[in-house]
Amino acid sequence: MKAQRLVLLGLIVLAATALFTMLVGRYSADLSTVLQIFKLHLYHIAIPEDLVSADIVIWSVRLPRLLMAAMVGAALSASGAVLQGIFRNPLVSPDILGVSSGASFGAGLAILLIGTSTLAVSFFAFVGGLAAVTLAYQIGRRGQNTITTLVLAGVIISALFSAALSFLKYVADPYEQLPAIVFWTMGGFNNIDWADLGRAFPLVAGGLLLLYLFRWRLNLLALGEEEAMGLGVNVKRALPLFVLLATLVVAASISACGTIGWVGLVVPHMARIMIGPDHKHMLPFSMIVGAVFMLLMDTLARTITGAEIPISIMTSLVGAPFLGYLLLREQDKEWNG
Repeated sequence: MKAQRLVLLGLIVLAATALFTMLVGRYSADLSTVLQIFKLHLYHIAIPEDLVSADIVIWSVRLPRLLMAAMVGAALSASGAVLQGIFRNPLVSPDILGVSSGASFGAGLAILLIGTSTLAVSFFAFVGGLAAVTLAYQIGRRGQNTITTLVLAGVIISALFSAALSFLKYVADPYEQLPAIVFWTMGGFNNIDWADLGRAFPLVAGGLLLLYLFRWRLNLLALGEEEAMGLGVNVKRALPLFVLLATLVVAASISACGTIGWVGLVVPHMARIMIGPDHKHMLPFSMIVGAVFMLLMDTLARTITGAEIPISIMTSLVGAPFLGYLLLREQDKEWNG
């Protein structure tokens, strides 16, 4: 009952945060203007001339950006919670299987070969992320201890794709291509529009829905492969299914907005501390906390200075100290225990 109340409270906080992000920015808007614009679009009424500027800012810029940020935050957090559960390691993040490095390499390759076309970069990044995890999984499944071997394979593949990305930076044009690659790897929602949201939404939403429906199996997989098999779980099917779904939502997210660090590592810890380890409640709550966290970080990134700060800088500034706090807290428990 407590967990259900926390989830409901999280949804209320998410709605309030989303509304707050709609109102703040260089172009200030009041609540009545936002509600009026939503009403005009809902009933397909022509936008009055005095609201054209506000409509562009709120409906065409902030709303798709808000929805993408919330979706990506939920996806990265859910992926981190899933991978930490099946690998039984609290330091696992979506990067562990090489999806981020593979997507970054794919985006860099697209920028070098095609240019900064949003569609091309997103497609190459998505394919690169899936290719990296596929290679890691093909290597990892050959070991006797599947989970340990898979993590090691992910580290190897991640190093290879990171080296390949460094080579792309080395040969890139330092005036146009190199800055584009660097800024893409820092992540950001500043160029998000409705088309970007439409391309990413089906994959991310579909993957999150399946993770939510199968979340009860995560509690069994978190016990270990032998225990899960003893309780009737087909580990050979369940493990790759969760890895595939976690990879799918992360690759689709990264392909739309670039690499964003720390969210998939830190937010599941926040959710676990507040609601407990039961994935039945922890997974959906982690999605909610991730969405709120990303909305707040994106709002800070675009309002704290005159120029927009890459989102990964903001998530690192908040995520790294919080993880340090968690480590110190665990050490204090062991010392006092």
